[in-house]
This record gives sequence, C-alpha cells and structure tokens, in this order.
Amino acid sequence: MVEKKTGIFGIQSNRRQILKGLAALPVMAGLPRLAQAAPATSAVNTTGLAVTDDTVTVGILHSITGTMAISETGSVEAEKLAIAQINASGGVLGRQIKVVQEDGASDWPTFAEKARKLLENDKCASVFGCWTSASRKAVLPVFEQYNGMLYYPTFYEGLEQSRNVIYTGQEATQQILAGLDWVSREKKAKTYYLLGSDYIWPRTANKIARKHIEGHLKDSKVIGGEYFPLGHTQFNSVINKIKLHKPDVIYAIIVGGSNVAFYKQLKAAGIDLSKQTLMTISVTEDEILGIGGENIAGAYACMKYFQSLDNPANKEFVAAFKKMWGENSVIGDVTQAAYLGPWLWKLTVEKAGSFDINKVIDASPGVEFKNAPEGYVRIHPNHHLWSRTLVGQARTDGQFNVIYQTPELMEPNPFPVGYQ
Repeated sequence: MVEKKTGIFGIQSNRRQILKGLAALPVMAGLPRLAQAAPATSAVNTTGLAVTDDTVTVGILHSITGTMAISETGSVEAEKLAIAQINASGGVLGRQIKVVQEDGASDWPTFAEKARKLLENDKCASVFGCWTSASRKAVLPVFEQYNGMLYYPTFYEGLEQSRNVIYTGQEATQQILAGLDWVSREKKAKTYYLLGSDYIWPRTANKIARKHIEGHLKDSKVIGGEYFPLGHTQFNSVINKIKLHKPDVIYAIIVGGSNVAFYKQLKAAGIDLSKQTLMTISVTEDEILGIGGENIAGAYACMKYFQSLDNPANKEFVAAFKKMWGENSVIGDVTQAAYLGPWLWKLTVEKAGSFDINKVIDASPGVEFKNAPEGYVRIHPNHHLWSRTLVGQARTDGQFNVIYQTPELMEPNPFPVGYQ
C-alpha cells in the first residue's frame, strides 16, 4: 500500500524520495525524446482540457487501499516514474505533466465516481488507471460519456473494444489461450481444476479457458472449479478437493490479497508446486512480494513481461524503478504495462500535434514504443498492443525464470471466434 503524497506529482510526497527518483532518469538512454518547442495552447487544446501554456494535467486512478492495493501499487509507481522521465526529457508538446491522483479503494462504484471527477472537474487530458475488469467496466461508461482517454494496464478477458481506451495489457488470445496451449503441449496435461476470484475477469476468463480446454485441447476436460469473494482467506476446503481429484493442472485466477492466503495454505497442505503443475495468469512479482517466494516456487505464470527479462531497455527500466521506489521494490507484468501508458500517450499526442481527445484517438493506431522494457510495442487499430506471450516459473527469491516465449509478436484479437 502506498501513502498519499504531494509535490511534483500533485499528491503528498516526500521531497527527498522525488529527488532520489529524478536522479534515476538519465540512465534511461533508450527512451524516446520527442520534446519540442511548445505550440500555442489555442492550437493544441480546443476542447477545454486542463492544458496551459506550460502544463498539462492527467489523472492516475488505482486502488491504493483495500484488497487490490497489493496489486495496484506497482502500477501507480510505474506511471509516476514514466511521467517523471517524460517531464525530465522536456514534457509533452513542451508542457510539463501535472498529476491528480484518486484512490479507487478496491470499490467499483468509487472508481466510477473518481473517474467522473477526473474528467468533469479536473479536465484531465488522459487518465492512467484501473486494474480489475470490474473497475474498468464501472468507469467505461464515464469515459465514453465525457469523451475521456483511459490507458488500462491489466491483462484481461478481452471481449471489449472502446475508442476511449488503450489496452496496454494482453487480451485472452495472448494469455489465456496461448498459456493453455503451452501447458497442454509441454506438460501433457489432460485434466484441469479452475479457480478464480468472484467477479467479471476470472469468471469470463475461466469460461474462455473451459471452452478452449474442452473444445480445442485433445482429450482434455475440466474436472472442477470454484470462485471466491475478493479478500477471501479460507481455502482449505477447495485445497482438500484438489488433493482428492488430483488434476494435472490447477488453473488459478485469484487476485489481490487473497493470493497470500491461498499459496501459503497450499504449501501448508503439502502440495508441492514443483510436482503439481499450477498455472496462474494473475500472480506477478508484485503479489509474490506479499505471498513469499518460498510459498509459490515452482508455479508457472503466463504473462508478457517478467522483471528478469534480459534486454538493455528492461535493465535500465528496472534500475530506474528501484532507484526511485527502493531497492526492494519489484516489477510485475501489470506494472510494466502501466509504465507504457504515459509514454504511449506522449508519443500519440505528439503524433497528433494536439491534446484533443478525438485527435489522440485518431492518431493512436500504429504508434510505436520501440524501447519498451518488454520489447517493441505498437498500438493496433483495435486499441490493444501487439505482444509476445511468455511463460515463467516462480523462484524462491520472488522472481521468475522465463522458460518460453512466442517467437513472434502476437496480433491482439479481443473477439476470438467461438469464445464469446
């Protein structure tokens, strides 16, 4: 959980921490530097956004309290790092970025209320935020009503496309289907037990997973499944069922703080994840910080990013992140995808030559971030990103060994035929 902060980001902040963070910025040599002389405000802001001659205001909307804080804190940190780096490199159209941060508090109606404030009252030129699909679904009508721009960082179930959203995480074909194909092929898996938190994303994701397992993976079937309220901490009953049924794969989409209890109870029950295959699409390095690496070691995760990725841009990103947020901080898949948001917005605004939402929307397809930590990134006309699928195996130190990646970027397809 992060504390509310002010200062350079418009929220309560420790001056020393910010200066420490800014010192990290010069190491990011590969980042795009497109700063240019500031054009007249009247030319780049024709719709009443919070843009002045020298500043532009954006919003950050995540849960920094409640059960989802364990997952969303990293997104806030990544977005602030990106914004600090952009400001240090000259800003956007010659303007420094100011931030208004709101707390969704792990409550979906609160997300909608705060989104309305950021767009209607604060006139934010863009908003970076949400984590769960429930929070995204809650704010989506608000962004469409007020014609705002949301950069959403979380892997999700797909089956959505909005002109007002850029989805910087992966959709179902890039994660759910690709991950199941891998575990079926590599582990010769035939039986699956599906688990999830009880809201839109896990239920829809597991519905897609079931269709794929039973309709596309030869001789495979789902032999059980259960859902749990957000914040749930008592998993002994379902763990006993897993021990009884002995599935080839435990497929787990449990989110937030519940993961801490689930993986600790799995280990206490004697389930050895180096022998029992477990695949998750919801646990990243951020959650493992709370779970403890010793409780999840051996499990597999299907993502598009792991902190351990060995490329120059990622090494620079990790170093800058740790310098700004502390040596013990970690970076997960959604954290990296959140970092992409401000950079993609900057690149798109400068391509459009305007902060106006309609012009930014029109300019979005084809925008490239060539030195993203995950590798090359490009926005598809359907507002999702081309990305690679990776499989990592959890280590006791809380990091992952990357053991598989698709050889090519996967084209996003949020509406796969037969899975709706």
